[in-house]
Amino acid sequence: MNREGCKACHTKDNLSLTGKLPGSHVHHLSDVNCVKCHGKTKKPEALTMEQCVACHGSTAKLAEKTKDVKPSNPHTSPHYGTELDCNLCHHQHAKSENYCAQCHKFNFKTP
Repeated sequence: MNREGCKACHTKDNLSLTGKLPGSHVHHLSDVNCVKCHGKTKKPEALTMEQCVACHGSTAKLAEKTKDVKPSNPHTSPHYGTELDCNLCHHQHAKSENYCAQCHKFNFKTP
């Protein structure tokens, strides 16, 4: 992607990135554009779990991929099983958060 592609979201004064890229940047750099996830609409809406798993795989497969994350697998829970809504932790256009940490002292990073 070139700087012109960046200007679709950023002003010319705010084009630098440092550290780990937010999810929206990872998707954009992989040629996943707005329409790919949000469809052709004037006002994009939040993604559904069905849209997430269509590309990222089932919640059960995600739980298997993260089974060794400590202190607890973020994709399976005694409270929600593997069906916790992706958007509770992962935000496409904002910093993601650790939903479990609202009650628990889990210290894993959320991409």
